[in-house]
Amino acid sequence: MAKELMGRGRVTLFPLLHMWPSTYGVAAYTSTGHFGTTAVVAYIPIPSVPDIHWLDVAARHTAGAMSAANWILCTGWSSLTVPKPGSLTLDDAEWHLEVDARADAAGDKGSAFMYGHSEVYTGRLTLIEGVEEVDEVIGGRARKSRRLIVHDTLMKQAREVLPVAAGPA
Repeated sequence: MAKELMGRGRVTLFPLLHMWPSTYGVAAYTSTGHFGTTAVVAYIPIPSVPDIHWLDVAARHTAGAMSAANWILCTGWSSLTVPKPGSLTLDDAEWHLEVDARADAAGDKGSAFMYGHSEVYTGRLTLIEGVEEVDEVIGGRARKSRRLIVHDTLMKQAREVLPVAAGPA
């Protein structure tokens, strides 16, 4: 099973042109961990839109000494401090991240922090109402597993951040 992170807090959702010239997705930025030092820069899954592979997008946008992790952190943090038109901020949302990648920040003058974060996780973000334990039988053996309770209303609002007619070209 893929690595997961869960948290609760402010989530900023914003449209992101991630495949030139016209494929937009909905990106999400939040933080977790002690003092919020772990950044989460993710995407909201939309069936008609290709997933945002953040390290690939960053590799196409970085130049010189800027690392892919720092570009991702800059993009996420900037969405909060200078919101794009059409952005949506949820002040208190519970979320689940299916992790694609993790990277360390590389701050100025040897600092391990960038925009207040020491690391960034990317992947698929789902807004949830909670988690429930369920009993299941696999191969004749009973076991407990977890099931996400998706917050359908917030996921609908998140998908509406996608610009009209901005799916794949």
